[in-house]
Amino acid sequence: MRHRAFWLRLRKPKVFALMTALAIALVLVPAIAVSSFAASPRATVQFVSPDWVATNAKNPNVRILDVRTAPLDYIEGHLPGAVNIADSNFRGPNGFLPVQYWDKNKLASLFAQSGVKNNSKVLVYSDGRDILGATMVAYLLERSGVQDIAVLDGGYAGYKAANQPVTKEFPRYQASQFKLQDNPAIRVSLNEVKTLLNKPGVVFIDPRPPELFRGEKNIWVRNGHIPGARNIPWVTFTEANNAQEALKNPHKLKSLDDIRKILSDRNIKPSDDIIVTCSTGREASLQYIVLKHLLGYPKVRIYEGSWTEYSTTDLPVATGEEKTT
Repeated sequence: MRHRAFWLRLRKPKVFALMTALAIALVLVPAIAVSSFAASPRATVQFVSPDWVATNAKNPNVRILDVRTAPLDYIEGHLPGAVNIADSNFRGPNGFLPVQYWDKNKLASLFAQSGVKNNSKVLVYSDGRDILGATMVAYLLERSGVQDIAVLDGGYAGYKAANQPVTKEFPRYQASQFKLQDNPAIRVSLNEVKTLLNKPGVVFIDPRPPELFRGEKNIWVRNGHIPGARNIPWVTFTEANNAQEALKNPHKLKSLDDIRKILSDRNIKPSDDIIVTCSTGREASLQYIVLKHLLGYPKVRIYEGSWTEYSTTDLPVATGEEKTT
C-alpha cells in the first residue's frame, strides 16, 4: 500500500516534474563540469617587438607590468602606462621551502593591485642580467587564468634602443577585482615527478648553468640533477652570448629556427612529455613558454618545486655530465 501511495503521489504533475528535473540535473551536472573544463580557452603567450607596443599601448584593455626589482630603475624611466611590481613579490617561503610561488589568494591580490583584469591583455617586461623575471610573471599570469599575455622581446634596453618613448610619469589606475582561475594543467607536483621518473616518453629539461647541473657547487643539501635530465641552459635560447658585442641581449630571443635546432640536436621532440625543472621554478619559465607557446609543443609543464624541493627528498640524484639512454 505504501508503494502504491508513493507512485500515486509521483504521478501528480508538480511532483513528477520536480522528480524529473532532479534526475536530469544529476545526470547533466557532471557532464557540464567536464565539458566546461575541456572547452576552457587556451591562453596564448607571445614575444612582441617594440613596434607592437607602439601599436597596442593605448588600448585601454592593455595592462603593462614592469617587473624590474630595483624601484629607482622604474622611477628613472619606464614604458608609458607601466605599473612596477617586482618579480620577487610573487614568491616567498611556504612553511618549508624558500622562494616558492605564493598561494592563490596572494597571487590574485598582487594582480588585482596591479590593475590586471581577467580579460586584460597583459604585457610584461624586465631588464638587467636575464629575461627570467618577465617570463616567470607571464607564466604565473597563465597559471592564474589570464588568456592574452605578451613578453617584450629585447626587454627595456631593446625597447629604448628602438627609440620608443619612455616616461617618468606614474600612471593613475584603479585596482581590479581579479578572480584567479587556477590552471593546474601546466605544472607538476613532486608526487607527479615521482611517477614520471624513468617513464618512456618523458623528458626532463634542466635549464640551469652546467656547473649546477653537474653538482659541482655545494649549494643545496644534495647537488646534481634528476637522472636522465637534459641540460639546456636557458641562456642558449637568447642572444646573451651573441658574437657581436652590440647584439648581446639576454632579453632577446634567438630565432625560432635556431632554437628548434638546439632541441633537435638534443633529440627533444614535440611528441615528448616535457617537464622543465630548474633551481626554484624561475629559470624553467623561459623554456616552458618558448616550447609550448612559440613552438607549439603540446605537452610541456613546469615542476615548480624544482631542485630546491627535489634535493630535500631521498629520490635518486645524478652528478656529472648528463647520461641519457
